[in-house]
Amino acid sequence: MTFHVTVQPSGRAFDVPTDETILSAAMRQGVGLPYGCKDGACGSCKCKMTEGRVAHGEHQDKALSADEEAAGFILTCCAKPQTDVVIEARTVVGAGEFPILKIPSRVSALTKVAPDVVVLKLQLPANNTFGYRAGQYVEFILRDNSRRSYSMASAPQAVNSEIELHIRHMPGGKFTDHVFGALKEKDILRVEGPFGTFFLREDSDKPIVLLASGTGFAPIKAIIEQLRAKGINRPAVLYWGARVKADLYLHDWAEQAAAEMPNLRYVPVLSDATPADNWSGRAGFVHQAVMADLPDLSGHEVYACGAPIMVDSARRDFTARCGLPADAFFADSFTSEADKNKSP
Repeated sequence: MTFHVTVQPSGRAFDVPTDETILSAAMRQGVGLPYGCKDGACGSCKCKMTEGRVAHGEHQDKALSADEEAAGFILTCCAKPQTDVVIEARTVVGAGEFPILKIPSRVSALTKVAPDVVVLKLQLPANNTFGYRAGQYVEFILRDNSRRSYSMASAPQAVNSEIELHIRHMPGGKFTDHVFGALKEKDILRVEGPFGTFFLREDSDKPIVLLASGTGFAPIKAIIEQLRAKGINRPAVLYWGARVKADLYLHDWAEQAAAEMPNLRYVPVLSDATPADNWSGRAGFVHQAVMADLPDLSGHEVYACGAPIMVDSARRDFTARCGLPADAFFADSFTSEADKNKSP
């Protein structure tokens, strides 16, 4: 049995089998609904259901609270329709532009850029047709068929023969222990993608705030490379937050990009600088540095990526205190497997 799902205000409609989530069916049929983790942990796919009934799978309370669910909100990534359904959600132009592919990739370089961060470069098959938008991510398919998600840190090229990813070591993590232990050049890894609706909206001319914490810098780096490659001259400022200076693992790259791109500024921010850092730059929480410099964000777009607490704080404070329109905040919250596996 299938049910009919209608998306307002766009009027897009598609059918969903009873055993499939709304998001999965939308992606399969090229309907660009917003989403992030696909695991009920980040809340990026939350929208209002105005008609119908769904059954929700497991999800995190922070992604969808009981009060929100009672008020008619759903997570399309874990909601399976029980009747025909009407939802209110913005459709994301370009989200289904590139087909989702499963491809083998060969490790071409492993570079340790911080004590707990590796830049991993993957060579794709010579005949590949893999395409993506800067900001999107791939999933590694592990031997037990579990998956781990990482954003591309390099902008798409005319022929994507290589992609770059930034991997932070999570001690005890099934995948990152392997990356920081046994993985070596020429090893083969299986990836699938592209996924995600976090990418630059090129139909806008608004000034851009790029906000990153930790390895949330990866998709932001890809967006900066895209701005440069396409000659997009919108004013942009990069705020990169970390605990100590070593965590700004591509600080020199960011400084050089800002020096070479007249419309890009770079503001690094440390929350726990040590005397050894000899730090004379900005201190504190990175999203608060944005608010101090740009108290009026009403005419901006914000692209935020990193730890959930940073993304959530920025979304709340920028919209409530700096006048940022809710639909001008684009985010990718880096939820770990530990976050996803917490009891709902």
